[in-house]
Amino acid sequence: MMWRTPRCRSRTICLSLASVTIFLHLLLAFVSLPVYQQPCGPPGTLTDRAHLDPAPVGIRVLAEPAVLEGRVSDDVSALGDDRAEAEESKLEALFAHPLYNVAGAPVPEEDRLMKVKAKASERSSNMWVSASQEAYEDVRWNGSRSSQPPWLRFHLGISRWQLYPHRDPDMEPLVQQLATHRIVSAVQKSGGTQLKLVMSFPNYGRAMMKPMKQERDEETNYNLYYFSDFERHNAEIAAFHLDRVLGFRRIPPVVGRLVDVVQEIKDVTTDRKLAQTFFSSPVGNVCFYGKCSYYCSTEHAVCGRPRSLEASLAVMLPDLSLEARRTWRSPWRRSYSRSKLAAWESEPDYCSTVTKTPPYDRGTRLVDFMDLVVLDFLMGNMDRHHYETFEKFGTDTFLIHLDNGRAFGRHSKDEPSILAPLEQCCRIRRSTWLRLQLLTLSRYRLSDVMRASLSRDPLHTVAPLLTEPHLAALDRRLKTVLKTVSQCRRRRGDEVIYDDVSKLKDTGSPAG
Repeated sequence: MMWRTPRCRSRTICLSLASVTIFLHLLLAFVSLPVYQQPCGPPGTLTDRAHLDPAPVGIRVLAEPAVLEGRVSDDVSALGDDRAEAEESKLEALFAHPLYNVAGAPVPEEDRLMKVKAKASERSSNMWVSASQEAYEDVRWNGSRSSQPPWLRFHLGISRWQLYPHRDPDMEPLVQQLATHRIVSAVQKSGGTQLKLVMSFPNYGRAMMKPMKQERDEETNYNLYYFSDFERHNAEIAAFHLDRVLGFRRIPPVVGRLVDVVQEIKDVTTDRKLAQTFFSSPVGNVCFYGKCSYYCSTEHAVCGRPRSLEASLAVMLPDLSLEARRTWRSPWRRSYSRSKLAAWESEPDYCSTVTKTPPYDRGTRLVDFMDLVVLDFLMGNMDRHHYETFEKFGTDTFLIHLDNGRAFGRHSKDEPSILAPLEQCCRIRRSTWLRLQLLTLSRYRLSDVMRASLSRDPLHTVAPLLTEPHLAALDRRLKTVLKTVSQCRRRRGDEVIYDDVSKLKDTGSPAG
């Protein structure tokens, strides 16, 4: 009889385990039942809502437990509102920080790009003139700011060291005009590999328009060379906001706008070549492709939905006949060849050659360029072959950060070669270095303040201008920049940091 005892005990244990297992399964089914009773949407509903809802998808995921507990659905939007308010307060706190409000001396008259003459001059002959002047306002401007349109006030505010001042009161009316003012003409801008239009407004203001070419969540193909990439309208908008968040203020104001392809382009253009490229797609969308050297064909046409087209509009700088600009070839320009390397990629002591060459051998030009390098690395922009300055200011002036359409192409991959100038030269402004450190703190986190800044753009109501992976990439790349500076300081000490902060306090300019 003794041999049966273990067997009985085993049977008892097995029955107990089976009972516990059945109980757990029943409990799990009972808890899961409310989830399966939730109404189901058609395929793709979640994706569509995520694309159209201004609140990021991550907010909705965090809010789901509250819905399952029986709370009202308003909790989800309330959580999104709370986050938006918190990020907005972060942006305001950032712009209120002393690093963004260094009190300097007033800008001297000779450091201003333009000034109002006693007698109004005729418009530049290089500016495009409409065949019908009836579309334009009969305006007379004088020295009074109240008589001047926002774009003119922007031009008059350009100085030797920046395009516009911090907390510029003219910024809001300017971007409002770009987003809403009636368009009276649209002509294609000559040159370049892709389609760009010059839009004119009734008060003679002009803007550079870049149309939507691809969806926001569409990454650049890994097999595509940087010089063959599409330009993105949302990249131009995001670059302006990032440049402002970094405290540079060297990109002309850019805003998003929904443009009516027929009413605001086709019907108002006097550009015959452009007018000949309009057509209707098989599904009835109005399309056009213009004339250019590369991406202007029916295969790369820009199409409305059916007439509404997303676009970026950047305010134009003063006409070249009024204020000439000089184009500088980037010392770290890529070879734009599929097989050939540039000099900086093969010469280990390349920076010493650059710093012996004007204008990098004096003044602030080298650290000015490093600011541009930081901006490009954060955006993932590999297409920086040239930059511009205003000729009036010679070599002692800021670099204009133009043409950022190939930025924000990939969020899943960082391009370390963009940081080559910083790694090779180990020089950076103290003000830039301090602001970059500030943007790593939770109170001013770069991704949060960028999300808040971009939410002010009109196109944010259609969909966030940068997807969450792109915003996360900004934080990741920012750490890489600071790590690079730290490595430089370990090798070279204090000579890495160019102290422009004390100069700003003393003179109002970062000149060396």
